[in-house]
Amino acid sequence: MKKTLIGLLILISANLNAQEKTVDDNTAVNSIDGIVKEVLSIISGEEGKVRDWEAFRNLFLPTANFTVLYHTDEIPLPYEAVSLEEFISLMHDEHYDQGFTEYEISKVVNEYNGLAQVFQSFCAKDSENQEVKGITSYQLIFFNNRWWIVNTVWTDDSNGMDVPEKYLRK
Repeated sequence: MKKTLIGLLILISANLNAQEKTVDDNTAVNSIDGIVKEVLSIISGEEGKVRDWEAFRNLFLPTANFTVLYHTDEIPLPYEAVSLEEFISLMHDEHYDQGFTEYEISKVVNEYNGLAQVFQSFCAKDSENQEVKGITSYQLIFFNNRWWIVNTVWTDDSNGMDVPEKYLRK
């Protein structure tokens, strides 16, 4: 187990060192606020926007997971979890290509010793002006003089469960 963990850490470190060459000028990774806002900046855009997926990759550990919690009985599992590359592939969908905007309403940050947890409330709107509010939970680490997103988990109010007021205040 220890050897596997050490091997995984070496692999991640090598990948991060390779990524770091492309993010030297990206000040977004220097702060928690900057990095979570950069995520929304990259995934949001009007119809025809070309998204910078290389910059997006450079916000995350290569092993990052993306999990959405659904609130419906129409699917077998109440969640879907994908890797970084699978998430990027899903973003090449007509739904997002026709225009998709997501912006931060508010956030709550808890940080200790290079570890951070962010609850970011958001509002998302698609090209048909369908709007949802929800919360994205980011787990981050500070490593190699910058912040990295380890995982994201999010859910929205599409089941009629409003985002609590405490997460909507600035």
